[in-house]
Amino acid sequence: MLPENPSERRFEDYAVGAVFEFGSVALTQDEIVAFARQYDPQDMHTDPALAAAGPHGGIIASGWQTMGVMMRLFTEHYLPKNGLAAPGVDEVRWPRPVFPGDTLRVRVTILEARRSRSKPDRGLVHPFVEVLNQHGEQVLTVKPINMIRCRNA
Repeated sequence: MLPENPSERRFEDYAVGAVFEFGSVALTQDEIVAFARQYDPQDMHTDPALAAAGPHGGIIASGWQTMGVMMRLFTEHYLPKNGLAAPGVDEVRWPRPVFPGDTLRVRVTILEARRSRSKPDRGLVHPFVEVLNQHGEQVLTVKPINMIRCRNA
């Protein structure tokens, strides 16, 4: 179990097999369109009439906006404060679209955790992150790599 206070979290708190669920963010059509106009201006994200004639029957959120929602919830509820830079992200997938009105939450499962061999003051944590809609369906999966300070360096 993670310490409630994110500033107290350390590598040793992220046990393999642990599962954490958190967050709740609902996206409106206006938010989806505004994000897409600035960062991902494809018709399926910005034009209600063209999107209605498309395969999803209406506007859908950009996958990058879904990543942004995931990162916000991941940062607020999972990562320790004063964290270290992440060395990368693997296997980003968007198995289902996000529609206006969908409410998203995050589930994190720790797949691997090991102390760094070259920098013993930190560990590497490999979680599997799922963003789920209000029906429990995956709308995003990603495998980030997190470097987290150790308590017992």
